[in-house]
Amino acid sequence: MLSLTSLSTTLLLAATVALGPLATDMYLPAMPQMGELLGASTGQVQMTLSLYMAGFALAQLICGPLADSLGRKPVMIGGLLLFTVASVGCALATDIEGLMLCRFLQALGGSAGPVLGRAAVRDIHSPREAARIMGLMAAIMGLAPALAPTLGGLLLAASGWPAIFLALAGYALLMVTLIALRLPEPLPLHYRQPLRPRPLLRNYGTVLRDRSFQGYAVTNALVFSGLFAFLSGSSFVLIDFLGVSPSAFGAYFSVIVFGFVSGSFLSARLARRFSPDQLLRAGLGIAVLGSGLMAALAWAEVFTRMAVILPQMLFMIGVGLTLPQTLAGALAPFPHMAGSASAIYGCLQMSAAALTGLLVGHFHNGTSQTMATVIAVCALAAGLSYLLRAARQPAPGFDAAPSHG
Repeated sequence: MLSLTSLSTTLLLAATVALGPLATDMYLPAMPQMGELLGASTGQVQMTLSLYMAGFALAQLICGPLADSLGRKPVMIGGLLLFTVASVGCALATDIEGLMLCRFLQALGGSAGPVLGRAAVRDIHSPREAARIMGLMAAIMGLAPALAPTLGGLLLAASGWPAIFLALAGYALLMVTLIALRLPEPLPLHYRQPLRPRPLLRNYGTVLRDRSFQGYAVTNALVFSGLFAFLSGSSFVLIDFLGVSPSAFGAYFSVIVFGFVSGSFLSARLARRFSPDQLLRAGLGIAVLGSGLMAALAWAEVFTRMAVILPQMLFMIGVGLTLPQTLAGALAPFPHMAGSASAIYGCLQMSAAALTGLLVGHFHNGTSQTMATVIAVCALAAGLSYLLRAARQPAPGFDAAPSHG
């Protein structure tokens, strides 16, 4: 078994959390072709992404409390096994309705990895250290969205889109094996919560009433929705509108992921010199700047690949700085119920993302304007949410003087 505080454990948790971006990003290059082969519209294909987010949101409300009661490992293993089976179902789907159903089931199982991987970090580390570890994990797992579209494009060219989902099934099965054999149970016995409706609802009520949690969770949901707006619309903007080939899509996507990894790396590196709220303010400012620039270029009808890629990369630097701080801030007040807090946090995040994806699909006008506008609105709303709530009610320890040791 690994030591809970070892780098190997951090790497394993990062690989488990990476299942989330893999399940959304790997099939992005295939979306236009899937629509053509399954006889589905752009909106229907984008619905497979939004349904995944909706299932992800719903499942977190179940797996979080289960894990607070039974422990992280058994729930992670059970969820990942369901993800594996559903991924095979996606590969065998012959119509868009079947694919939608399997994507929803895939999300129900897949949520256990990312949600409980994050909760495990809070189980193991203090709030400030958790922010640093989450930044490090985000930088490590940034390899997943960087490589996923390229790998998806290669699998698409070699074997067709079903191969993408079979690869996801194999990855999930590998995570099940490693977690079962190598990961110690991170949740101490004295933090276990009874699995009864009344304590569960009481825990949810406690989390939702906390003003600090509200500020960080809503700020996160909004800035993540901006990221998801790009995921939902990028293949149709870059491939259908701007003429990028599916095989080259991954290369353009990697530039954007580089922005996220850079922001996450900066978050981990600067965590000892600046307070989490200082990093959060900087990240939100960069996100607003990048998204505003992309929207301005789109409405000025500057329709080039770089007019999308470079501003989105800047936005993603801001996202990489922001997400570790909002997550650590939201979970900081709840060391005794991190699973429940992480579940509500993730549910808000994914619900907002699912709605954003529907908006991008419904109002898509064949250009980059709808996508860019939604991203800019999300970033601006996230900044306002922080100023109106999180900045006024910072998480415990978040406004403390940074260490220069």
